[in-house]
Amino acid sequence: MTNRPKSIASEILAYNYAMFGLGPYGPYWREIRKIATIEFLSARRIDMFSHVREFEVKSAVKETYEYWMKNKSSSLNGGVMMEMKEWFANLIMNTMVKILFGVQYTDQERSKAHKVIRRFFELLGVPVVADFLPYLRWLDIGGHERAMKETAKDIDIMLEDWLAEHRRKKKLRENKSLYEEDFMDVMLSICEDKDLPGHFDADTIIKATCMVMLSAGVDTTLVTLTWTLSLLLNNDQSLKRAQDELDTHVGKNRRVQESDIKNLVYLQAIVKESLRLYSPGPLLLPHESIEDCVVSGYDIPKGTRLLVNI
Repeated sequence: MTNRPKSIASEILAYNYAMFGLGPYGPYWREIRKIATIEFLSARRIDMFSHVREFEVKSAVKETYEYWMKNKSSSLNGGVMMEMKEWFANLIMNTMVKILFGVQYTDQERSKAHKVIRRFFELLGVPVVADFLPYLRWLDIGGHERAMKETAKDIDIMLEDWLAEHRRKKKLRENKSLYEEDFMDVMLSICEDKDLPGHFDADTIIKATCMVMLSAGVDTTLVTLTWTLSLLLNNDQSLKRAQDELDTHVGKNRRVQESDIKNLVYLQAIVKESLRLYSPGPLLLPHESIEDCVVSGYDIPKGTRLLVNI
């Protein structure tokens, strides 16, 4: 049996281990994982929010077209340079935030929210000296702990505002069946209807669970899409075959739909090969043995950390 090792990032940024992906194994971990699987990752929920994904993709493509129209005159061949990593990041972030929190914000609000969320992602993966030499924690070498505390405060303020807005709207709703719930709505209902194991209050559980789903879904998708596009641009033959497959099964007179994916076998293979060559996370999150054990004849002491290279 393995556990998650303790870390300063998990303590400060993950609401003192309330994020189930970074917290210890136990009744709380099992219950929140079950809720996340059923209420966010189930086929029913994925289908329910297909219109959100479709809307965000259409909006992103429209913005790209408008950007090209605005800048093509200054280019010699009509082409316009774009930072695709940023384009993917905005698309994925907008989609995930809408599904998780139901938030529609202005460009200024979006920029501010994206900035603090990206800082959260960065600090969550920063190696901290004190995680390995705890007696040096008071020095805060590199200033990471101070940065984590500042970012955790910014994240919590943002989530508190969104949670308060959800509570306000819930009180005003008369007919729940006519209202489309986002994941924060679902978590709010669950936490009000039953007592969850563990010592965390309802607000902490809601905020931590929503944030862990966001952090797990954004960066991994961004890295995968960026590598896939990069590999295709460097392999003309594969790019041409993918285009031919799209022309055959979709045609040139409509946009690709999610229902088309089952027919795009070569495109699926491209994504799988991209994941094989460039995994979004070369190392899995660290594991730690809960007790002394023997694995393939090797004695593994309690507390041994394991980093799996996938």
